[in-house]
Amino acid sequence: MPGEIDLSRLPEHIAIIMDGNGRWAQKRGLPRVIGHKAGMEAIRKTVKYCSDIGIKILTVFAFSTENWKRPRDEVNYLMNLLTEYMRKEVGTLHHNGVKIKILGEPDMLPAQTRAEIQEAVILTEHNRGLQFNIALNYGGRAEILKACKKLVRCINDGSIDIDSVDEAMFSNLLYTGNDPDPDLIIRTSGEQRISNFLLWQGAYSELMFTDRLWPDFDEKELRSAILEYQSRDRRFGALK
Repeated sequence: MPGEIDLSRLPEHIAIIMDGNGRWAQKRGLPRVIGHKAGMEAIRKTVKYCSDIGIKILTVFAFSTENWKRPRDEVNYLMNLLTEYMRKEVGTLHHNGVKIKILGEPDMLPAQTRAEIQEAVILTEHNRGLQFNIALNYGGRAEILKACKKLVRCINDGSIDIDSVDEAMFSNLLYTGNDPDPDLIIRTSGEQRISNFLLWQGAYSELMFTDRLWPDFDEKELRSAILEYQSRDRRFGALK
């Protein structure tokens, strides 16, 4: 039927920059933190929809290395919200076969948040359904720099021959490891920039920007994005 998603041509990996929580709250005369709480429901809906239709990997940009610059009260609220999300949702995610993977440097997060994350990762590590990547304390430049340092150390200790270094080898040193690159990167709230997200991995991703604020992002919006993705001609620099 016209307008129906072709399930045989789904993007394998969808990544989302979840933007607009604060503006969503401010438009309603509410504190910014209420927007973050509303955004959690959008995450829940998005994960379920991706799992239901057969998307293999969903990556969400939850907390960047730059987000530490926000007011302390807001950062603390975000950490508590993340702890609450993991505690409440991990059972359902595990039941549905979702595998949780963390991208970034979670060591800087509060101890309770780290504990909930680690428990969720361990519980779901053998699941075979949707892989749910959560980018926490994540920055694309920091990720690339860390991979470069790993590579230099391996070359210096002789475990890697510099002439054998190629893109595939370097990709495996990133937080995403063996994950396929995102086919589709979506950013909500009307902003049209990548904001230090998946800089290496997104080299050939299809980019989509929507004016919808993240808490209002739902299955209909994601379905529209996938339909738009399926209408595009991906040539990766070659001719058709």
